[in-house]
Amino acid sequence: MYSSTTGGQGRLKLVNFETLENHISHETQGLSNKYLVVRRGKPFKVTLVFYGQMWNPKTEYLALQVLLGEMSARMLVRFSDKRSDPRSWSARIYPGDIGHRVVTIRVCAPALSSVAQYQLMVHIVGSHERSSYTAGPFVLLCNPWLKEDPVYMPLDAQRQEYVKSDYGVIYMGTDLNFSQQPWSFGQYEPGILEACLQLLQVSPQHLSNSHKDYVLRENPAYLSRIVCAMVNSSDDMGLLEGRWKGSYKDGVKPTEWSGSADILHRWMASKGNPVRYGQCWVFASVLCTVMRVLGVPSRVVTVFNAAHDGDGNLITEEFYSSTGERLGLSKDSVWNFHVWVECWMRRPDIGAKYDGWQVVDPTPQERSAGVYRCGPCPVVAIRRRCLNTPYDTAFVYASVDADIVRVIVRSGKVVGRKVDTEWVGRLIFTKSIGSDAPEELTDSYKRKKKDQTYRVGHSGLSDRIVSVSGNGGPVCRASRSFVPGPPEGVCQMSPNVMSGLPNEDGSGSDVTLSIDGEPTLGKGIDLTVTVTNPSNSTRVLREHLNAQLKEFNSSPEKSFWKSHQEVSIQPFQVLTRRHSIAPSEYEAFLAGDDIVTVAVVIKDLKTKERVLATQDFNLSSPKISIEVDGGDSIQVKKEHKAIVSFTNELNKTLSGAVLTVEGYGLLQGKQEARLTILHPNEKIEKKVAITASTSGTKLLTASFSHSGSSGAISRSYHKVSVTTR
Repeated sequence: MYSSTTGGQGRLKLVNFETLENHISHETQGLSNKYLVVRRGKPFKVTLVFYGQMWNPKTEYLALQVLLGEMSARMLVRFSDKRSDPRSWSARIYPGDIGHRVVTIRVCAPALSSVAQYQLMVHIVGSHERSSYTAGPFVLLCNPWLKEDPVYMPLDAQRQEYVKSDYGVIYMGTDLNFSQQPWSFGQYEPGILEACLQLLQVSPQHLSNSHKDYVLRENPAYLSRIVCAMVNSSDDMGLLEGRWKGSYKDGVKPTEWSGSADILHRWMASKGNPVRYGQCWVFASVLCTVMRVLGVPSRVVTVFNAAHDGDGNLITEEFYSSTGERLGLSKDSVWNFHVWVECWMRRPDIGAKYDGWQVVDPTPQERSAGVYRCGPCPVVAIRRRCLNTPYDTAFVYASVDADIVRVIVRSGKVVGRKVDTEWVGRLIFTKSIGSDAPEELTDSYKRKKKDQTYRVGHSGLSDRIVSVSGNGGPVCRASRSFVPGPPEGVCQMSPNVMSGLPNEDGSGSDVTLSIDGEPTLGKGIDLTVTVTNPSNSTRVLREHLNAQLKEFNSSPEKSFWKSHQEVSIQPFQVLTRRHSIAPSEYEAFLAGDDIVTVAVVIKDLKTKERVLATQDFNLSSPKISIEVDGGDSIQVKKEHKAIVSFTNELNKTLSGAVLTVEGYGLLQGKQEARLTILHPNEKIEKKVAITASTSGTKLLTASFSHSGSSGAISRSYHKVSVTTR
């Protein structure tokens, strides 16, 4: 309730924003206990209570005014139950909404109102007197429940998952052995709405021209582009600073975050200094939180084998030594996984055929119009290869569908080359509606290249059709900034050829590399190399195998295991070679969920030709058990017990064992259990008392480390549903 008189003898006693009823009606429960939060295009109730005499409709009129920066909208309060013009503000009194000294007014914002915090004023104007009252602030959000709103989403199950749900799952690892990390979006935690609004207020666009910024905030595409840039701190007072290698001691290691609320609270407390540190899934998850708070349906998406096309030619190069060691010689890279966000909206700026899911990527990789951001880019434009479509479609297209060229180098010379048209974007996942299981989106982004023609152009220009034959063909190469006009040029994609081992009859040899089973920390890593000799002569080959740790964003590390052997293969033989990397050979280098690249180079000793095969995989972590007494649904503000334990299933004794338990919104700080020695099959356990102050989905997180490991060798998460009763 708010009441403030700005002039004259006060006749208005108070203004009741009917917060509880409005929040239920507008699907904004829990977003704020400080402000009224409503959605545009839908009426909300405001009740006026007078001291005595109400206004006299015959001699006076009642008006409401909303203020946003320099903008103002004034509306006469009318007696009517008819629907208002959706393009303008309205204030109406329905039959039965007026009583003794009390009147309820239904206020409705246009369907294309700006997303922001407004001020509401009440004016009573007569022929000889005018009284004005400041009713107080309220927050206006996008409305996915309203057909006239560009973010309208037709199915309630979709709105519940992509707007109201405060829980998600991030898929990580490799396409062969991916893991799931739960994430708490935390939009119902105290202060999160205020942090999201503050993010808009300190954007460069708002600071340089607040009026223009407020006007443009009606457009969800504009909102997503602003928030995308503000989630990273590369150009502004943004939320997160990224770091992909080196020490994290002056911040939080990216793998230790499990929710957005802690990050947003830290940013607010620091008065705009960036929170350290983020990587792609952290940037994307925080962006998803902000967009859901603002009312834009959003989901987190993982692309396995995502290309970073540094030079814009839609081709990604990787370099290997003649013994199979990955070399960091290219500006391009292929990340084992990359995480971005899809936001749902109509795109009247480029045409209805581009409506729907839009890629918005806040990880600072390349600049778009001079700023580290990417999107919104229509998913349908990526699939149709409309590479000039705004924004940044060529860059996103390369992320999911670039060719990858693997080059073998020896003494500065290229001695082998292989083009792979299928590796990039092999699998694309998001969380399923109502389930932790992944929903595959690969077909939404990609079609078979050989079945394709490439469409180039955008709304307002005639599309160009460029024919394609086989697995290659020209495509338009566009800059990341959208500039209307014809394509900048074309680039010829390389044919799908592989430098094999030539035989006397001109035929080549096939080599494949595979990983047997699911590699788990503490157990041997079994490899299988298969070599085919389709010729009628015996071949003498040298086999080079190399294993090296790599960052998920493709940065190669030093090799930790190598094998070099000479083998003979008979005519028309399929030779299977089996290798195993023992735990003792990798434990000093690898931890749980680390990603490993194994490469094999086969050299024909007679012809000196080489052929390469590679495989990436990640080690599964030993499991941590988390059990909540009474089940996984707890009551708010009621203490519950949780038992967290780790059993040493490794075949060795671990010294300096530490089991750490955290839970934002459930626990204060970290709690630890320590053992000097943890023998094989021995258990370390920690009991904690958890209490939730707010409802929603919370996460208990646990990690295990020991003195012989460089970091946590295991990390587990447990979802807890908090209810009000």
